[in-house]
Amino acid sequence: MEIEFFEPAEAAALMRCTESWLRDGATSGRFPHACWGKGKIIFTSEHILEIAKLSEILPGSTGSLLSVSRPAGNERLIGSRSKARLTTVH
Repeated sequence: MEIEFFEPAEAAALMRCTESWLRDGATSGRFPHACWGKGKIIFTSEHILEIAKLSEILPGSTGSLLSVSRPAGNERLIGSRSKARLTTVH
């Protein structure tokens, strides 16, 4: 078996992104990941490859598939209160 396992900080260093970006993507359901024990986020080498593919922008496309999850308009929502606003306002 050739699968490697990475904690969020290790995966972020490998991908040259922030740990918080990876954690946010995993907890929101945008990124594949595994949970061990009491919710410990783990990424496999296969997960990292899939995240790279999800984040890819190809020529002629209008943007990443991840941009679909953004709120409508210029409204910027941050934190748990914003999630409640998002479900009640939109």
